[in-house]
Amino acid sequence: MAEQEPTPEQLAAIAAENENTETVDYRPPAQKSLQEIQELDKDDESLQKYKEALLGNPAITADPTVANVQVTRLTLLCDTAPGPLTLDLQGDLEAFKKQSFVLKEGVEYKIKISFKVNREIVSGLKYVQQTSRKGVRVDKSDYMVGSYGPRPTEYEFLTPLEEAPKGMLARGTYNIKSKFTDDDKHDHLSWEWNLNIKKEWKD
Repeated sequence: MAEQEPTPEQLAAIAAENENTETVDYRPPAQKSLQEIQELDKDDESLQKYKEALLGNPAITADPTVANVQVTRLTLLCDTAPGPLTLDLQGDLEAFKKQSFVLKEGVEYKIKISFKVNREIVSGLKYVQQTSRKGVRVDKSDYMVGSYGPRPTEYEFLTPLEEAPKGMLARGTYNIKSKFTDDDKHDHLSWEWNLNIKKEWKD
């Protein structure tokens, strides 16, 4: 006998049950140093090759005085922008509070964060962005970046495609507080910048 199909009401009830993701009891794994991971299962040649592919060459040692995670640049990617919109996050972060990126209303854009991991694996990297206008918070976004091992070249993280607000009321300056953090609540970098939504790229 064929199984009975669930009714639309039952499907809606199942969907509602699955919607509550806040009860997930996630605990980040215990932190192990890169050296500890390299030392594990040393006699297993295939596992050692696999770890080297994932973690890179352990002979690469970074400067111990440099932070493990360095956030280097934020770039606003928009196909219709007249030029690149980039913040050098290794310079004077205070200067960004006094200037604004101009973004044409209604355009689609992504944010790209460039960063380096220098010595140890970092787990659960997250990019948090809080947007305010005239002192009132209008949006907060959390983006899961992921877990990364050290390597000499930079990593890049792209946010999903977003659309700039449009209309007369949407135009104006927005203050954005950005933070790059991780599972262990380490604040790798926090900075503030401004976005000015205008009718055209150059008003």
